Amino acid sequence: MRIVHLIKTTKGASWALKEVDQLIQLGCEIHVFLPNNQGLAQSYRDKGAKVHILNVDFSSLIKKPNLFLSNISLFRSLLKEIKPDIVHSHFVGTTVFMRVAMKGLRIKKIFQVPGPLHLEKKLTRALDLKLANKYDYWIPTCNLSQQIYLASGIKHDRLMTTFYGTDISTYKKKDKGILRDEFNISKNIKIVGMVAYAYAPKKWLGQTRGLKGHEDLIDAMEIVIASNPNVKCVIVGGPWVGADQYFQSIVKYGKNKLGDQILFLGTRKDVPDLYPDIDVVVHPSHSENLGGAAESLLMAVPTIATDIGGFPDIVKPGITGWLVPKENPKALAEAILEALSNPQHASNMAQEGAKQLKQILDVKKTSKDVFDFYKKILVD
Repeated sequence: MRIVHLIKTTKGASWALKEVDQLIQLGCEIHVFLPNNQGLAQSYRDKGAKVHILNVDFSSLIKKPNLFLSNISLFRSLLKEIKPDIVHSHFVGTTVFMRVAMKGLRIKKIFQVPGPLHLEKKLTRALDLKLANKYDYWIPTCNLSQQIYLASGIKHDRLMTTFYGTDISTYKKKDKGILRDEFNISKNIKIVGMVAYAYAPKKWLGQTRGLKGHEDLIDAMEIVIASNPNVKCVIVGGPWVGADQYFQSIVKYGKNKLGDQILFLGTRKDVPDLYPDIDVVVHPSHSENLGGAAESLLMAVPTIATDIGGFPDIVKPGITGWLVPKENPKALAEAILEALSNPQHASNMAQEGAKQLKQILDVKKTSKDVFDFYKKILVD
């Protein structure tokens, strides 16, 4: 099978690289469209993919109509040369481009849905559905996304739900002490952690706070520390592209609320080495797929998440972790205090979470699901 993959970034989305790698090993000929030669571009080549440098992200081209039209023309020409069996998009922006650019072409198209955010808004959900035709299929990567598509009238045979997988062999037990030693944090101090980039609020979506919920955690920690002052909040992750000013506002907000009891580490490349010192990890997102909860559970770290998106697929109350309502600092604080006061119970649930996720998030399994879906839709 000859498959074209559309990816809007070379900076992140390593989950797409892992999937492409496995699909090549399964026998697919993979062509990848990327916006530039930076970041992960060489890694795609190293895995055996044929890389084409072309911006196919509608969201970054919308203000450049001439470039948009030019890229559509070039894209169609390249498709004529490549002759793909399927074109597979990983983002909303690349999916809009794909469907507009491929109008009139009888080639099967797949949108592997990275999260439910666009489906939770009427306008962007309608855009997804209205641009689709009989050649379109979807791979939701959480159960909520699948449910929304079904409720919107998409038939079961055009959907296949599987998670974005990861290399589970990289999640091994690490020694404690690195985080505490670096910042001189006493063993008597409990650490509440959050690992996430800071994404600025999108006002056009009605957002007043960032998507990852940094401010909600800060508000919750104010409640936690009032009850137990021997707790420190550690936030790992810097600003996403274009969010520098917003990130600085978070730092200021956190310092004003919590003083020295909050640390902002910025972007780190040694996150797995920091996890063992964290007593409980919090994922207070307002919209999310599996997000960082997959990573913290695979590291067997006690995990609290909001009850949104794909979190409930893996964070199961009383079994693998805690779920709380989004944008509810009081409920979040209560869950944090419960986790800190019952460390053995919290650890047991985290261990169960790691066990379950190593079965369902193995990239070899999830990529085989995608490969089998390719075969299915090609005979439809």
